[in-house]
Formats: sequence, C-alpha cells, structure tokens
Amino acid sequence: MKFNPIVLGICTIFTSAVNHASALDQSGQSILPFLENGNYVEVNATAVDPDISGKIRNRPELVNDSQNLNTGNMGNSFQYYNAALKLQLTDQMSFGLLYDQPFGADIHYPMQSNNTFSDNEFTQQGTSVNVDTESISMILGISPFSNFQLYGGAVYQSVKGDVVLRGNSYGEAFNGYDAKFKQNHAVGWLAGLSYQIPDIALKAAVTYRSKIDHDMQVTETMFGQPLEVTTASKTSISTPQSVNIDFQTGVYKDTLAYANFRWVNWKEFHIRPTQFGAMTEYLTTLISGGAYTGGFDLDSYQKDQWATTLGLGHQFTEQWSASTEVSWDSGTGNPASTLNPTKGAWGVGLGVQFNPAPNYFIAGGMKYFWLGDAVAEDGTYYIPIEGVKSIAEQADFKNNSAIAYGLKIGYRF
Repeated sequence: MKFNPIVLGICTIFTSAVNHASALDQSGQSILPFLENGNYVEVNATAVDPDISGKIRNRPELVNDSQNLNTGNMGNSFQYYNAALKLQLTDQMSFGLLYDQPFGADIHYPMQSNNTFSDNEFTQQGTSVNVDTESISMILGISPFSNFQLYGGAVYQSVKGDVVLRGNSYGEAFNGYDAKFKQNHAVGWLAGLSYQIPDIALKAAVTYRSKIDHDMQVTETMFGQPLEVTTASKTSISTPQSVNIDFQTGVYKDTLAYANFRWVNWKEFHIRPTQFGAMTEYLTTLISGGAYTGGFDLDSYQKDQWATTLGLGHQFTEQWSASTEVSWDSGTGNPASTLNPTKGAWGVGLGVQFNPAPNYFIAGGMKYFWLGDAVAEDGTYYIPIEGVKSIAEQADFKNNSAIAYGLKIGYRF
C-alpha cells in the first residue's frame, strides 16, 4: 500500500469539528498533528451553524401567550480555530505545540411573546450563554523502542464566559440574573502512548488529559444590581478530564481506515457561582420545609460523554484525496439543561484534499449532525424533593440539527 505522506491529513479534517451535542465539548482535543512524521505545521478553522428549537410545555407559570409555544432557534452560529507545530528534534525525540479552543458555548434564545426564555417586560433580553476557552499544549515525545513513542506535557488553559437568565422559566427568583466569569488561567497536563508502522500507514495512540481547576472571579447581578446574598468568594470550575483513542491503518491500495474514540468526564462538571448557590440553598430549604438544604447548580451534567468516529480516506491521484465518515455521540443525559437542550448526535461528513505539491495540502469538508431529542429542564430537576421533576420539565426539543464546515492547511518542512 502506497500513501502520499500528506494524504493522511484528509482523515483528520473533522477531528476538530464540532461535538456540539455534548455539554461544552467543541474541538475534540485531537493529538493527531503531533503524530505526523518529520517537521509539520497546520492551521484549522471550523464554522458551525446549528438549528436548535423546541416546544414549551403549555403551563400558565411558563407561558404568557399560549398561542405561541415556540422557543425559536437558540443556537447561534460560531467559529473556532486550531493550530499545531510538530518538530522532530532527533530520531528519538520530538516536540509539539498545539493550540485549540476545546470547550465553548454560544446560545441565545430569541424574544418570544410566550416570555418563557425571554423577558419582554423589563430587560427585553433572551436567555443566553457564552463560554470561550483556549488551550496551549506543550508536548515532548520520546521513542525508547522502534515504532513506540511516549509523550506528555503541560496544558495552559484560559476560560471566560457569561450567563444571562431571562423569562418565566427561571421564576421570580432568577429572571434577571446575570453572571460574568472573568477570564482565568490554569495549568493541567496530558500523557500518552503511540505506535506506528509506516509501511502500512498504521498509527495508534491513547491520550489522557487531566482536569484543569479554575478559581474564577464571578460578578453576579440581578437586573443590573449587585447580588449580595452571602460573603463574596471565587467560584471553582474544573474543565473535565478526557481520554482519546486514535487509530488508522491502510486497508487497500491508496485506501485508509481511521477511527477515534473519546470519553469526557462531564458527570463531575458543575457550575455554581457563590451568590446563585446561596439563593438556591435558601429556596430549596424553604420549599422542602427544611428537608433539603443543598440547593442546585447553574449548570451541570448527569452522564459522561462517549463518542466515536469511523471513516475511510482514499487517494485518487497524487494531488487529490477524499474521505467520508460517520460519528456517534452519547450526549450527557436526558432531561438536559435549558442551557444546552440536546442529547447526543449522529453525524455524517465528507471531505476533499488537494496537494499542490508533495509537502503541503489544503483540505476542506462539511459534516451534518442529527442532534438527539431532549426534554429541557431547569436546575431543580435532580434535587430530592417530591413532585419537583414534572415542574422542572419545561420544553421538548426535537428534530434539531447542525452543519459544520472545516478548512485545514498543512505543511511539512
């Protein structure tokens, strides 16, 4: 089996495509550029256009206009970027620098007459969430044996975001609540093992990334006024640990099969700003008559994410290659938060790669996602108070989708 050394780039065009269905997962945190042969650099841009809407449960405490039960499309289009540099320092040692935007969110409920997820009376705003992260991974690889490589390094990460809660969905207690998370920087680590047989284009790698703990300064307000329910303190947030398993091998002349398996520990992810948490503790104590005093989170997830991608790439000529793939994502549980009301996804992607010269390529592709149906619930759903679950369920999100577009340029030197 003969492969142009750059043709493998087409098989990774979607590894940085959106994992829009699960929590805040975005880039997929791929390690594959570091596994390229020799000295290598790439840049990657991804644009995502989601279409996410639902029907609100027709209850008087949720809707002002029972003739309009639509949420409207709350998924904003967004873009993110990856870049990578890999240097082969010696036959046994390599260095990599990877930049990505691993986690993110950009949602905005439009104004609707039902007033469920928007406020027509005071602020004329809809509920919205914006989360931005950036990571730089610095990796050192050592090959103690032929075909094997051990690698590891530090990950420097920044996180910032803001949340706006509006509408009947959040009750009188939280309609008008804003939280602004000041950008915070923290350090984690990664480690992995790879195995390669170049003659058959075989590559296999297992990569673990640690959770990264952030202590964030959060400004909390209610209708623009400072919220001071308890003593101010920083909010602890941990971006989740994860494991990626990557595999590819030649299966026929000029044809390559590839797979990715990913686990993300979203079950341990919680966001509870200080003032918000104090308010929820007071309210749950009140409505339970003191039986439950634990409050609830602004956002959290009940299950870990599991995802897999399977694909084929084929080199048609020395200059042209193409790939196709299917993917599945488990999501993070159902019911789901009103701040991300989907449950997993199936996806199908197509990509094309052009090699103007043997040492560089341009690849582009498109991927379509069928987002899983979910019931949207507020944060009280999982608290142990009898009868709260049916009240917490607020809307049904069905038949939603997203389209991702990717462009990548790779260069070997």
